[in-house]
Amino acid sequence: MSSSLPVIFIMGPTASGKTALAIELLKHLPAELISVDSALIYRGMDIGTAKPTAAELLQAPHHLVDILEPEQSYSAADFRDDALRLISEIQRRGRIPIFVGGTMLYFKALLDGISPLPAADSKIRAALEAEAASKGWQALHQQLQQIDPVSAQRIHPNDPQRINRALEVYRLTGKTMTELTAEKGEPFPFKVHQFAIAPTDRAVLHQRIALRFEQMLASGFVEEVANLQRRVALHPDLPAMRCVGYRQVWQYLDGDYSYDEMVARGIAATRQLAKRQLTWLRGWPGVIWLKSEASATENLQAVLSSLS
Repeated sequence: MSSSLPVIFIMGPTASGKTALAIELLKHLPAELISVDSALIYRGMDIGTAKPTAAELLQAPHHLVDILEPEQSYSAADFRDDALRLISEIQRRGRIPIFVGGTMLYFKALLDGISPLPAADSKIRAALEAEAASKGWQALHQQLQQIDPVSAQRIHPNDPQRINRALEVYRLTGKTMTELTAEKGEPFPFKVHQFAIAPTDRAVLHQRIALRFEQMLASGFVEEVANLQRRVALHPDLPAMRCVGYRQVWQYLDGDYSYDEMVARGIAATRQLAKRQLTWLRGWPGVIWLKSEASATENLQAVLSSLS
């Protein structure tokens, strides 16, 4: 599977400028873009995912965008299979695959292979949910902190799905999620150049996140979620509807929040996502950092010079 052609990763937190940089690279390299985003895979979820516009996609087509309906599921293992296939196809065309996105679990699965995690167990999940109903998810997050502090740092206390999964894995195997994910799968067989782009000042990132969320709302984000709610097969517990922003707007439409509270919660959830992405990246080996504040030319030259 190996090739003399490189593979490029453009990673970073949400609203950091990854897509703009990747599109700029296409003007200078014989390359094709592959989306690494667990929300962009879904059709009909355009505004709240900050999906590239139709004009941008015409100028710079992305693989793995709009490949599923929101009712369907897609895993890190599915992504790895699709990504390896696309790398081979793109390189056979004499072109360079550029992976761009912020779903760090997908990048990790591609590089390290899929860890031997057990299948879900409905009885254990139900027991954990009952325990959470009695004690609260904060208490279960504290359990996770004692068992697996690395996962507890990565998983937010208000993320019941991932808390449940991490505790479920431990109860099923006697090993923590951290221990199991450290057991490497099949290694990545290609030469890879890895870049991460982010603002140097966290306050700047927070401003960009708030501005983009407001722009999404002005562009019809609430109407987009209202249209999704009309689909009989969709419900708020599906992975697609748990995406940042979609959950908060769905709950607003259900009457759980006022509009202003929805906006505040949506921005806060996006900030938390960016914090998790940065936590992943701080410990990421072999990454070259780029600054969101730098000019497009500066970042472009930094990437191109590292490839030479």
